[in-house]
Amino acid sequence: MSETQKREALRQSKLAIELDDEQVRKLSEHVSMRDLADEEVLCEEGHSDDRLHAIVNGAVAVAKRQPTGEFLNLNVLTRGDLVGELAFMDGRPHYATLRAMGTTRVLSVKREELEHMLETEPVIVYRVMRAIFRVVHGILHRMGAQQSELTNYIYKLHGKY
Repeated sequence: MSETQKREALRQSKLAIELDDEQVRKLSEHVSMRDLADEEVLCEEGHSDDRLHAIVNGAVAVAKRQPTGEFLNLNVLTRGDLVGELAFMDGRPHYATLRAMGTTRVLSVKREELEHMLETEPVIVYRVMRAIFRVVHGILHRMGAQQSELTNYIYKLHGKY
């Protein structure tokens, strides 16, 4: 993949939502590209990963392995979505396995690379961090709404159930 294609893929991701073309070019120098085969594991549950991933194409399942060995998909992320943002931020092990659903391409940035950019490009790092937290905020908002619906269902509130 050419540098131009990598920059365009980065531009389409949530990571670059606040970046101008020059900032995308600079960030792309610290980003790698990876192709995953169907069902290939990006990161195993219980393992740490110092990389943040953005889906270029395809899909990644956030999945828990069941006692039978089968995976139960908790969420499916697609083009433009970020993957592994929570583990990237705090370094804790992943609570679920990240697994490709079909042929998938991801952009990845190492935590160390982003931290190194703090010295030379603090505005880029700040805007990337804002993008990450915007994604995390969306996750928390969705979880709160789901928890509310589950509470309504369990207690048969609001006449919906």
